[in-house]
Amino acid sequence: MRPAAFLDRDGVLNRLVVAEERARSPRTLKEFELLPDVARAVETLHRADLLVVVVTNQPDVARGLLSAAELERMHEWLRRVVAVDAIYVCPHDDRDECLCRKPRPGLLLAASQEWGIPLAGSYLVGDSWKDMEAGRRAGCCTILLGAARSPEKTLGIDLVARDLARATELITRVQRGVALQCTGSLRGRGL
Repeated sequence: MRPAAFLDRDGVLNRLVVAEERARSPRTLKEFELLPDVARAVETLHRADLLVVVVTNQPDVARGLLSAAELERMHEWLRRVVAVDAIYVCPHDDRDECLCRKPRPGLLLAASQEWGIPLAGSYLVGDSWKDMEAGRRAGCCTILLGAARSPEKTLGIDLVARDLARATELITRVQRGVALQCTGSLRGRGL
């Protein structure tokens, strides 16, 4: 049983698309652009003996703004360029009230069952309160990229990092037992 680094996709692995003065997920392979140093960060996580599993909400599928085929093209490309072990997708919208849509932990629980991942020794890296809540509910160490958009949504955040490369540094330090622990009480500490 190997622990995992669960990574949100949009804003963690790839750039958000700015359209009509709003940030959104890419809807075409052409719009899908990786952030700097993502492949290297994933390699580092693998060297730390972690599985790397992408967990992503993609409600644009349910909204008819993104085809399932185009989403799969993006993920096929992602698997070729970055050595992620698996990708779990929730294609639903909030109104569907499914169990897989973050902040619910369904994607993490499914991956845990299929891969034998011990959630208590795993990490969730994301850029939103929904990511943090899903990780907290699953029992993972949570690492928020950037800063929380609203202070009341910061409960359950273990660590904070600027980007995936810094989050990877924190994870490897926790793995080695160097000064940091994931206890839910370290809100705001990080790189």
